[in-house]
Amino acid sequence: MIEIKNITKKFDNLEVLKGIDLVIPDHEIVTIVGASGAGKTTLLQIVGTLEKPTTGSILFDNKRVDNMPDNEMARFRNANIGFVFQFHQLLPEFTALENVMIPAMIGGAKASAAEKRARQLLDYLRLSDRTSHKPAQLSGGEKQRVAVARALVNNPAVILADEPSGSLDTHNKTELHKLFFDLRQEFGHTFVIVTHDESLAEVSDRTVRMQDGVILSDIYHNNPQNKPL
Repeated sequence: MIEIKNITKKFDNLEVLKGIDLVIPDHEIVTIVGASGAGKTTLLQIVGTLEKPTTGSILFDNKRVDNMPDNEMARFRNANIGFVFQFHQLLPEFTALENVMIPAMIGGAKASAAEKRARQLLDYLRLSDRTSHKPAQLSGGEKQRVAVARALVNNPAVILADEPSGSLDTHNKTELHKLFFDLRQEFGHTFVIVTHDESLAEVSDRTVRMQDGVILSDIYHNNPQNKPL
């Protein structure tokens, strides 16, 4: 479970987040929506320990993470959180297989174990014939599936995705959205997804709508009273 308590974030005199409270249970798929500048990505970065809040706290399973020393925070992030970004952020000089292996190697896995795990994931994601290809040789959909495999390689409990389908065509977007639900069903991951895609928001378990650094609404789908299940 992720507990977000009274999070604020200021950049100089600009207050981007203005007291965010949110609880995300295990295995939930949550979408965070809102206009550009609403604070969605900043909140995701704070939840992912890539940014520190100005005030407030972030807890994973009752363990506070926002005030950890940097080295400890980096180890926690590597072991417990996977990231999927809009533009893949694959390293161009490495193959698909090597890109997926990198977080495992950073986490201290042996090369043989990291490679075995990476091959398993790429096979699961129907990319077994693309392992030796570099990002420039992959389609947009293939790049994003490689990025998903990289996010999964350390078997994190939580996947954070920032506009993951924003650069994809309709077919690949639909395939990626389906993949998130398949992964939750297969492996029990929790997903927190920042998106402008209302079709994804509508099929998620829950949609959190933000505006000007605050939460406007928090709606559970498939629940007629719109209350936490």
